[in-house]
Amino acid sequence: MSEPTRRSAKAPAEHRRFRAEDDPELRAGPPPSTTRAYGPGQHAHLPGERGDDGSALVIGEALIDIVERPGETPAEHPGGSPANVAVGLARLGRDVELVSWFAADAHGSLLRSHLELENVRLSAASARAARTSTARARLDAAGGATYVFELEWAPPPPEPMVEPLVVHTGSIAAVLEPGAGTVAATIARYRGTATITYDPNVRPNLMGEAAQTRRTVEEFVAQSDVVKVSDEDLAWLVPDTAPEAVARQWLGLGPALVVVTRGGRGAWAVTSTGIELDVAPWPVEVADTVGAGDSFTAGLIDGLWSAGLLGAAHREALRDIEAGTLQRVLDEASHIAAITVSRAGANPPSRAELTAE
Repeated sequence: MSEPTRRSAKAPAEHRRFRAEDDPELRAGPPPSTTRAYGPGQHAHLPGERGDDGSALVIGEALIDIVERPGETPAEHPGGSPANVAVGLARLGRDVELVSWFAADAHGSLLRSHLELENVRLSAASARAARTSTARARLDAAGGATYVFELEWAPPPPEPMVEPLVVHTGSIAAVLEPGAGTVAATIARYRGTATITYDPNVRPNLMGEAAQTRRTVEEFVAQSDVVKVSDEDLAWLVPDTAPEAVARQWLGLGPALVVVTRGGRGAWAVTSTGIELDVAPWPVEVADTVGAGDSFTAGLIDGLWSAGLLGAAHREALRDIEAGTLQRVLDEASHIAAITVSRAGANPPSRAELTAE
């Protein structure tokens, strides 16, 4: 296979399909699991019914990152942008369920073990793929990554154990059919009761033409309350336009908040009421950038959760978020991302680590 074209440290990608549409394994039920989502007699609860503060539903890809560092033997790690967000939320003590798509193979077992260890519930429909997806990440001397993907994405509609307070999606899951249709339907299903968060997290060589991808991305933006996007995503989606200008345009589609991450230059946010804030980067020695944006997203969701701004019932309060509250939320998200980049791989901090600092 030819090498992917290098655009920047933002991870361009190749895509290879391996799924046969008539594969009989796709019609088989999931294997037994020890996750609570497979337990007998489970049913959905409304937020607060169990004496907790609600749950997050994350729908998107979980895959194996095969990381190649210069001069080192490749290492395999569980990954996938939405799965990383789910793990980030779980490490912050949030109740979270992941709807994904992987197989009962060695890589799938690695994913399942990882997610169970992190206290992320897996939906019962997640384990029906023919083969577990992979992303081969080639890191340069500065820690930037390029990716080659082998993946499939075809989850059925989710039936979560707990009625979600927030639903998050993004990246490959929102654009790759046939699963992208399920993602869109899930967002529409829960928008009346939950906050919708979205991270485009684009993979240029995987997602086709930028103009077509932009249309799909903006359809999700229009259904979202909170959008987190990197400046490199926007440079590919909307070239020759300042990221801040695109973010302001996206607010007109419906979100309450758009946050633009800018790597080593920190982040910038704008709200539907006109608040604009800069977020300074945390000083840190970078090990690599794998999972940094996903950790920021988890921190953003967690901060809004702590502020009591999640759930459709609080949609207007989210739109009216005060500058001081937003600054605290963004500073903490930036802190979480900084800890992640200070160590190898998608390894976000726990609540205890944040409290100890």
